[in-house]
Amino acid sequence: MRAFESAARQLSFTEAAHELHITQGAVSRQVRTLEQFLGVRLFDRFTRRIELTEKGRNYFCVVQDSLCNIEQATKLTMGDAHRRITLDVLPTLCTLWLMPLLQEFTEAHPQIELRIDSSLDPVDFRSHQADVAIRVGRLPGRQYPADAPRIDLDLAQSWKDVQADFLFPDVLVPVMSRKLLSQGRPVESAADVLHYRLIHTANRKHAWADWLAQHRLGSPARAPSLDFGHFFMAIRAAKDCKGIAIVPKIFLESILVDAEMVCPFDSQLESAGAYYMLTRQSCANDLAVQQTRRWILSVANRFSDRAEAVPGA
Repeated sequence: MRAFESAARQLSFTEAAHELHITQGAVSRQVRTLEQFLGVRLFDRFTRRIELTEKGRNYFCVVQDSLCNIEQATKLTMGDAHRRITLDVLPTLCTLWLMPLLQEFTEAHPQIELRIDSSLDPVDFRSHQADVAIRVGRLPGRQYPADAPRIDLDLAQSWKDVQADFLFPDVLVPVMSRKLLSQGRPVESAADVLHYRLIHTANRKHAWADWLAQHRLGSPARAPSLDFGHFFMAIRAAKDCKGIAIVPKIFLESILVDAEMVCPFDSQLESAGAYYMLTRQSCANDLAVQQTRRWILSVANRFSDRAEAVPGA
């Protein structure tokens, strides 16, 4: 069953073998044995790929749900015993927001070992890797203002069995070195940021363009630019006087604790999306997952309240 589920999920005997730490031949034999037992063909096999048959697709849905139920039942049966929870968080959010709080979580829940992963990819609970995830993006079916700053990331690959809890809005604000500001022209309005190099972040490539458009300032091409892959890289560059970075306001508390950094112009423009915590709906009775979920919601509420009070400079 595990060999079939893995091969069907990834549509690859080779990837299933890697995941299960067995040979490709072993996966193929186990699937063949299952097909012989069922008396039906589960896969159509081609030279370089495999595809699920109609009966295979139907069977895969049931098998995957059943294995997930067994996993959750096992966790529930373990009760308050020591548990490992995998929390998958966006890289900069992990560094600036979550990591300083881990000691608090450990003291509150000593029976839970929190394993931290970091990724920008849409969450896929079907891979059984993460128990809880934090992502930024748009909820399906929700309407957003057409002119709100865009978020180029997706929350989840599949919304089956996924529960989303709102954490905080995505509000973009400029940050820069206090030294650079003292040496250059003052920033008293949104237009003044164009006197400096604009630092862009690859996974939020429209951030500056949309922020400037909201302030009716045209294209960021009017100013010189610098590009980085993640927000924490852009923040580092801003600290090194390379220009002005634009970052989510939830990072400000961590950034401005360093007296070298300043937010020269405050903004309250919410993006077309927000930060959400994602869990499996089927984990409603999993005590460790729910304790982790409640803790994250409580600290998110505290940080949201403080973020509203962060001064513009």
